[in-house]
Amino acid sequence: MENSNGLSLFEKPKSILFTLWIFLMMNYLYCDVLGLFDPVILKGIVSGDGAVQMDSGKLMAAAVLMEIPIVMILLSRLLSYGANRWANISAALLMTLVQIGSLFVGSGPSNYYIFFSVIEISCCIFIAWYAWTHNKKEQWI
Repeated sequence: MENSNGLSLFEKPKSILFTLWIFLMMNYLYCDVLGLFDPVILKGIVSGDGAVQMDSGKLMAAAVLMEIPIVMILLSRLLSYGANRWANISAALLMTLVQIGSLFVGSGPSNYYIFFSVIEISCCIFIAWYAWTHNKKEQWI
């Protein structure tokens, strides 16, 4: 499958990275939705006695962290070559560290959370690797 400049879809970093950030965001969202059906988590939310006590500061921090992959969906399509590569590498590595750190918060992760975390961490590492290895400016059209 080639486009007008002779590059296949898989040789177009902007398209691949855009798609990977959407894939990653969907995994983050679905994991959080499943958490709302977990009786232990739901009980903690309702009672206010969850493993992590949430306040406005923690909610704001979570909002800022989740804005990173959301904005990367847009930026991976709009930024120029150099800025795009470094934004993707930086954001993916940061989100990898955040996701690894989240495994050690609270009373321990559930099986489904570990499952999603493996996918999310793998995707972030792949995004960073892909942006790093695709270093030919002409591919970033």
